[in-house]
Amino acid sequence: MDEVAFDPHRDCGLCPRLKSFIDENRSLYPVWHNAPVDTWAPANGDGVVTCLIVGLAPGLRGANRTGRPFTGDWAGDLLYETLLKFGFATGEYEGHAGDTLTLQNTAITNAVRCVPPQNKPIGSEINQCRTFLGNTLSRFNNLKCVVTLGKISHDSTIRALGEKPSQAPFGHGNRAEINRLTVISSYHCSRYNTNTGRLTETMFADIFRTVQTIVS
Repeated sequence: MDEVAFDPHRDCGLCPRLKSFIDENRSLYPVWHNAPVDTWAPANGDGVVTCLIVGLAPGLRGANRTGRPFTGDWAGDLLYETLLKFGFATGEYEGHAGDTLTLQNTAITNAVRCVPPQNKPIGSEINQCRTFLGNTLSRFNNLKCVVTLGKISHDSTIRALGEKPSQAPFGHGNRAEINRLTVISSYHCSRYNTNTGRLTETMFADIFRTVQTIVS
């Protein structure tokens, strides 16, 4: 039996446009990660994970540069500040993969594992990468809650769980019960959303306050 692939190979070529973009950035920035970004999970094993956070895709100068989800850009600043506040992480977030930050009972992944041009994956890329997302959702045996950041992430997660997005529509703070999992959707913690007021720190904190009640 073939081994289940939770993350793409470093030179995954399933999405030619994304592979070409990564190859281009390997030439421009040879010291960057420039590869699919793996799911980040606690060092003490998958069995402790009760919450999975699903983002959209690595940022060019964020996770694509550092090799760790949401690390090195504004979205990571807000995400990790919030996780630290609610006990889903410990240590200190310094914007690079060598800092002292560690996850507590939480894992972080993306619906699309490779950086897309203009931060916009196309439909075929989202569909291709859903196999890895589905495998990741099955990876954590004690998972109770999934937080989806943004509509693309949400819809792909719902499909990976075998449901139609129309049965669990995206909306900030919306909840759906699927396969014994609680799926909570949130606006993405991007600089654009926070600068425009679409997402405030209080709104984002409320999501993880709810998560606390589910996983406790």
